[in-house]
Amino acid sequence: MFRDFLRHYYPTPLHQLGKQDILDYQLYLVNDRKVSRSYQNQSINAIKFYLEGILGQERLHYELERPKKQRRLPIVSQEEISRLLNSIPNLKHKTILSTIYGAGLRRSEVIHLKISDIQSDQMRIHIKEAKGQKDRITILSKELLVLLRKYYLKHKPRKYLFEGPDGGRYSTSSIRQIMRRALQKAKINKPATIHTLRHSFATHLLENGTNLRYIQSLLGHNSAKTTEIYTHVCTNRLTDVVSPLDTLHEKGYI
Repeated sequence: MFRDFLRHYYPTPLHQLGKQDILDYQLYLVNDRKVSRSYQNQSINAIKFYLEGILGQERLHYELERPKKQRRLPIVSQEEISRLLNSIPNLKHKTILSTIYGAGLRRSEVIHLKISDIQSDQMRIHIKEAKGQKDRITILSKELLVLLRKYYLKHKPRKYLFEGPDGGRYSTSSIRQIMRRALQKAKINKPATIHTLRHSFATHLLENGTNLRYIQSLLGHNSAKTTEIYTHVCTNRLTDVVSPLDTLHEKGYI
């Protein structure tokens, strides 16, 4: 279980991970992997054992969410997404959240994106070594491409699509702060997180009539063996899928 924790944040070294990263990982176990209460307890104990028992770090208490029933993530409407994105004056910050929502990315995936992963000629984004060390292809929104080009001309990233002040990958804590400020400014009073944007991507696609099997593939979710042959989206069909970010543009929300 400790190895799974390290793999989740790879290649970020252990000494750069803090208490909030551990809490975020536990939320990921509950919300994404749907683990049991017992599994979550074992996971946090494994992490604490290594950090405190082996490395001798300070003993910390973690206020963990351990719902008896899995809570559903808050659904943010398309109108609320438009308010959220339009409330962000900073071009880089707006582009980061738009990329997460427009392509259905995990937070860890957006910070690992490289410039070469944006395949504008095929209107798709190549996600490399995502959850489970698997590659996948997702859609590139037309509206997002316009935003990305404006962002690129202004910030001129060299390796990673979104880089920090030192030129390395953008930090996950900074993305959390962007989201938190945007929610406050847009006056969205829901317990929304970065993962809510990914959840909303899937929800809004489904609401717009996109086949559930396509959505599963775009998100990189594993399916039951009986449905595996139906859940793969052929890359030559990706142009048939409209990103919810483009839908917002067509409706005049952004």
